[in-house]
Amino acid sequence: MPLQALESFIDVLIIGAGPAGLMCGNALAAAGGINVRIIDQRPSKIAVGHADGLQPRTIEVLQSYGLAERLLREGGQLHMCAYYNPSHAGGIEFTTRVPDVTIPTARFPFKIALHQGAIEDAFLDSMAHHNLIVDRPVKPLAIELSQDPEQLHSRCSYPVKVTLVRLDTAIDAAKLEVIHAKYVVGADGAHSWVRKTFGITMDGDQTNYVWGVVDMVPDTNFPDIRNKAAIHSTHGSLMTIPREGDKVRLYVQLSEENVVEPATGRASKSQSSPEKILEVARRTLHPFYISPLSDIEWWTIYTIGQRVASRFSVEDRVFIAGDACHTHSPNAGQGMNASINDTHNLAWKIVQVLRGWANPSILRTYESERRKYAKDLIEFDKRYAALFSGKPRTSDKQDGVSHEEFHKAYETASGFTSGIGIHYGPSMIVNAKHQRCAKNLVVGQRMLPQVFVRAADARPVEIHDLLPADIRFKILIFLGSMEGESRLAEINAFAQELSSPNGFLQKYSTGGQTSLCMFDLITIVAGNKKDINYLCAPQIFRPHWSKVLLDDTDVTGSKGGGAYERFGISTESITFVIVRPDGYVGMVAPATALNDVHEYSASFLLPRHWRSRL
Repeated sequence: MPLQALESFIDVLIIGAGPAGLMCGNALAAAGGINVRIIDQRPSKIAVGHADGLQPRTIEVLQSYGLAERLLREGGQLHMCAYYNPSHAGGIEFTTRVPDVTIPTARFPFKIALHQGAIEDAFLDSMAHHNLIVDRPVKPLAIELSQDPEQLHSRCSYPVKVTLVRLDTAIDAAKLEVIHAKYVVGADGAHSWVRKTFGITMDGDQTNYVWGVVDMVPDTNFPDIRNKAAIHSTHGSLMTIPREGDKVRLYVQLSEENVVEPATGRASKSQSSPEKILEVARRTLHPFYISPLSDIEWWTIYTIGQRVASRFSVEDRVFIAGDACHTHSPNAGQGMNASINDTHNLAWKIVQVLRGWANPSILRTYESERRKYAKDLIEFDKRYAALFSGKPRTSDKQDGVSHEEFHKAYETASGFTSGIGIHYGPSMIVNAKHQRCAKNLVVGQRMLPQVFVRAADARPVEIHDLLPADIRFKILIFLGSMEGESRLAEINAFAQELSSPNGFLQKYSTGGQTSLCMFDLITIVAGNKKDINYLCAPQIFRPHWSKVLLDDTDVTGSKGGGAYERFGISTESITFVIVRPDGYVGMVAPATALNDVHEYSASFLLPRHWRSRL
């Protein structure tokens, strides 16, 4: 008699527990009410090495999940970048030092350097708090996606069937499991099984740039070992990244012929060693010396591949994320950041659809937003990798890469590499029709950080800390000044209009509890903390005493103030700023364009009466 596999029905199955998978698992678990499983075929988590850098925007994202403080405490911080270039006397010489992050709107104007295992630990601990753990070692064997249109379009169906095998048991009856899932997220790395099973191609090229990586505690007289350093020499290029504690990571350019496997013609770790990589590093760093003080913690070699998946989803039921859909050089510190931000973009959309809040069509914006970003990333990486791996300009080689050329390229792209300048294009959830009413809050970019003071107690608060990644849209209502009878009359009239049963706050709420469910409403007044009475604002604008903010400085005069001017918002009118659950500005609009706000909401949200039918 054939053995019967265990069978179960779940909302979301995540395949792969790297940064993309863990971000997705944590976001879904924290949302609550989602039946989610996350599997990984590795018997244990990463302990050392692999990715190690968090960019400023990624730190902001992690802060929105309550995870950044731990990583800020544990990681090294990269504030300065030093440049070294060939000297006339041979070897290298110091050129300059500049801030590593130059974007003025960065809340965290630095990068965090910490090994991937420690970053994953933060996710794992948070997931455990929400009763989700990684099921390992478990491997997918087969996946089937229903072709029945009714199943694919029904919120209640489970159109994806996945057969799993447990790798740590010898009992046949306990090995197999069949999962029926509403959604599957393939976060299973560059050699993604999910991607290959669905025939999704990776488009792009493999370069001939080969690099070695070594993590160690160094003994060195290199003066910038505790700064990020970009080094061009006649022996090749090298980058140093100061890490947690006394550790340092070296990225060392290698000659392809020294690491190629004869049988395959490809670069292979078997053809190298940490000692060989360090030998190249010493030649590159001359006249400075460097040696490990203790055992090498981790090392690897890699050839730079620059590819993007031809699609990121299948029927909006199966998605791929992270290295499964884009690969590139790690030198610019983008890989783990791109992966984390992929599923940060995806998770809230899945939850809103599962809850019946949003139309499933919203899921299409995952591919349109993140694939466009990935293609831009590859174009940047091609330029950056070529410049960093290219021969430096010297008196004997005038056609080489100059310091000015390399630095300018990185500086120009800093908005992109930091993540701060990522800009999602027009879609059902990005509407820039009224951009002029808040000209400096760019629709499609993340909400700018800004300190306000609470009207009730004058406590300074960072607006980012009031925009947690909790699946809700945040409605920021800039009321402007509350001085003068005409202004108060305008504000009261608008409050009545917004409170209407046909208003979007009521139309899309659950039981009318708008501030607790789909929307979180925050009011920002242009006023003075010394004489404001926030109770003069209509009730709808103050769902809780902590939700009324002032554009004023704190009591020391050192924090806050000037937000209306900075954002390009008038203090003599009422302005909406709608912030998506992932922290990006979805729409800005004047109160006089409330119908456009209704149309924006109606393009992807489902009214209450529709949800009751599902």
